[in-house]
Amino acid sequence: MKHLYRQKSKVSFEERCSAYKQKPAIFWFTGLSGSGKSTIADAFEKILFDRGYFVYRLDADDLRQGLNSDLGFSMEDREENIRRAGEVARTLQDAGLIVLATFISPTERSREIARNTARNGLFYEVYVKADLKTCIERDPKGFYKKAHKGEIKDYTGIDSIYNEPQNPDLVIDTDEESVEEGVRKLVLFARESNVISKDIREWIY
Repeated sequence: MKHLYRQKSKVSFEERCSAYKQKPAIFWFTGLSGSGKSTIADAFEKILFDRGYFVYRLDADDLRQGLNSDLGFSMEDREENIRRAGEVARTLQDAGLIVLATFISPTERSREIARNTARNGLFYEVYVKADLKTCIERDPKGFYKKAHKGEIKDYTGIDSIYNEPQNPDLVIDTDEESVEEGVRKLVLFARESNVISKDIREWIY
């Protein structure tokens, strides 16, 4: 809107980066429910936090209970869910935090919305990959069971699409890799991307 303007802070983004000694990147974890997004992001967050980094995990279920409680699960609502989540992630990023966002984000379009909202060059798409059969067997929240019973409509992987990412920045295959191995890949990737700068030798499992 033409009559709205971003308010400028007396503390610049660059000053926050310098004070926190980190690059406030958004790691956007995408994948089917049960693939391991939250488990890996939780472990990664703990490692970063324990070593003095300012980090926050942004979870889809949390937003669905509050900010996005008015949204359903049509494709239009799913994309609006991601649009809002991307705005929240950007706000946290502007505050200087490393953001770990865990959202199914079923389409390329929804993931592109999130990427375009973030600061340029500070968004990393992490595809947490797992076979649908594996996710159904895990079913940590019991959602697949409910979807098969018809209690949940438009559930991703059952009666709603999931477009596998074509060019993710990082792939963690939880059919083949343990949580520890996945987090190790994340730590190395964050170091190589200059998101973190401390010695990583003691971090490796």
